[in-house]
Amino acid sequence: MKRMQSLSPLNFLYTAALGGALGGALALSALTFAASAQTPADHAGMGHAAAAPTDASASASTRAYQASGEQMMQGMNTPYTGNADKDFAAQMIAHHQGAVSMARVELEYGKDPEMRKLAQGIIKAQKQEIAFMKKWQARHGVK
Repeated sequence: MKRMQSLSPLNFLYTAALGGALGGALALSALTFAASAQTPADHAGMGHAAAAPTDASASASTRAYQASGEQMMQGMNTPYTGNADKDFAAQMIAHHQGAVSMARVELEYGKDPEMRKLAQGIIKAQKQEIAFMKKWQARHGVK
């Protein structure tokens, strides 16, 4: 049996978008396991460096990526409830919304056909998962 390796967030997104449901589930499991000991404010280990203040001289795409990253980090900076399922859904919704936002930046500014195709797959998959998690939250009394 092959030894499971940690996935970077980009490899996770690639696997989830192009690898189908099973590949995405395995990647999500690996990423979740690797990040399980972190607090909401400790995202450096997930490859989410704190966004530098937006520089007026930065490109439009850089400013858009910085804004989407800051919005995602704010969404993930919520207190934990102690209920693993509810915390997972809350954190992953914000994370997935960030992925959708970044994929939209790629579609607006990116030129590479492979990256654009990946971005389209990410948007489709992440929106479906966000909808699922929001319905789950509604069924379980999460505000």
